[in-house]
Amino acid sequence: MGDRAVRVRLDELLQERGMTLTELSHRVEITVVNLSILKNGHAKAIRFSTLARLCEALGCQPGDLLTFE
Repeated sequence: MGDRAVRVRLDELLQERGMTLTELSHRVEITVVNLSILKNGHAKAIRFSTLARLCEALGCQPGDLLTFE
């Protein structure tokens, strides 16, 4: 499979919405540290419930947040 991976587009979505990581953290009730791990591509997994809360807060679909490269 090589270096193909699922990438999280959290930076881009936050920038497009003019939202900070701290603001998102409060909205989805996830620590800034855990959001940073996700944003920086160091997360090994994400719960569907977390993905749903992120999508709700960002007004997006899972495919807007996650890409496969």
